Amino acid sequence: MKKIGILLLLLQTLSAFAQGNQAQESIAGLLEMTQGQILSLTQAFDDSQLNWRPAEGIRSTGETVMHVAAANYYLAMKLGFPPPEGVDMMNLESVRGKEAILEAYKKSADFVREKVLTEDSGRLGEEVDLGFAKMSRLSALLMVLEHTGEHKGQLIAYARSNGVAPPWSE
Repeated sequence: MKKIGILLLLLQTLSAFAQGNQAQESIAGLLEMTQGQILSLTQAFDDSQLNWRPAEGIRSTGETVMHVAAANYYLAMKLGFPPPEGVDMMNLESVRGKEAILEAYKKSADFVREKVLTEDSGRLGEEVDLGFAKMSRLSALLMVLEHTGEHKGQLIAYARSNGVAPPWSE
């Protein structure tokens, strides 16, 4: 009986270990898909469409992509992962030109996805202050995903307004 108990405990421990990063891996996988859609949509815009804005005072298409890039670094920073040297989060929205926007966004996307995967499972319940809300670290990781998805939707609306079909919908 004692051997069975030890065996069950060992199996439970192995199962918990195997699932230890399941939340992070799931979030990172969905994030990679959404980030890839933002990249492919950004590639579908021409330079004039990246400068298009629906009304005065609202972010242009390119500024929206760069807003997501800045938020990737900001949210990671609030989780304790400082941005790479040379990244100026406060001025990312001023990046212009299709290639520069694509490069800057891709770097931020890769950075935040890597940080999601390195998040310690044992700390997911700890509170973090994002500046606009206090929530668990797990909720903050989900906020990265939600924010990216929110602006993907905005970019889809911008694309449709400019006669651009999202590449994955064709």
